[in-house]
Amino acid sequence: MADVRMPEGHALSVDERSYSRYERVYLVLAASFVTVLVLTNVIGIKLFRSPLDPEFALTTGIITYPLTFLFTDIVSEIYGKRRADFMVVLGFCMSLLMLAIIQIAMAVPPHPYWVPAVAPYFDSPEGYQHAFESIFALDGILLFGSMLAYLCAQLIDNHLYHFWKRLTNGRHLWLRNNGSTWISQLVDTAIVNSVLFYIGMGMDFWTGVTIMATIYVHKILLAALDTPLIYAGVWFVKRIIGDELTQHEPGGTS
Repeated sequence: MADVRMPEGHALSVDERSYSRYERVYLVLAASFVTVLVLTNVIGIKLFRSPLDPEFALTTGIITYPLTFLFTDIVSEIYGKRRADFMVVLGFCMSLLMLAIIQIAMAVPPHPYWVPAVAPYFDSPEGYQHAFESIFALDGILLFGSMLAYLCAQLIDNHLYHFWKRLTNGRHLWLRNNGSTWISQLVDTAIVNSVLFYIGMGMDFWTGVTIMATIYVHKILLAALDTPLIYAGVWFVKRIIGDELTQHEPGGTS
């Protein structure tokens, strides 16, 4: 690593050495990734009408979950596969922590003060407890499928991103972004929905395949829409890091 030149008489502190812009930007990206991932687990309970087919229901998790692939691709591009994999495992651990905290929150008894004095939605704390549980209570089968799909898909995404990067000698950022996401999203869709539809709901095979195909089409469209964002994100991160990027092994060039 190149020497960091400081004004005369200024000693380089431990914090300045450990938390350079390069490291601080990584912390921001990792924190953003974990936040979006946790939010996906929280808001994903709601279903909404598909803009392509109003009769088809989509989970609101589809709004936030594709962003996790954008964050991992930016980190892969700038910081490399090892840091992207670490971020994925960190997200998995933080999701487990979130689930444990939610279980504790649901278990503690509700207090009458929970019912507001003005315009309450429910007349009793038990009503609010029921509403709270209806949002945060998670089916064990769906939870297992979701976490398994997440871990497999994200690690596959990181691996494929660098496979395409090596294959194209670091060119065509759009190809490695979409090429890795399309395949990893297929893995994610197949795992989580197979567990839900066939094990959890006992659904007919071809009915499940039809629904999964529709979900996958929506994910592919969203992945294609984020192509400009990966270019903008990589450019922005490199601009913030500046000269410090040359002091580390580059994640690669686009």
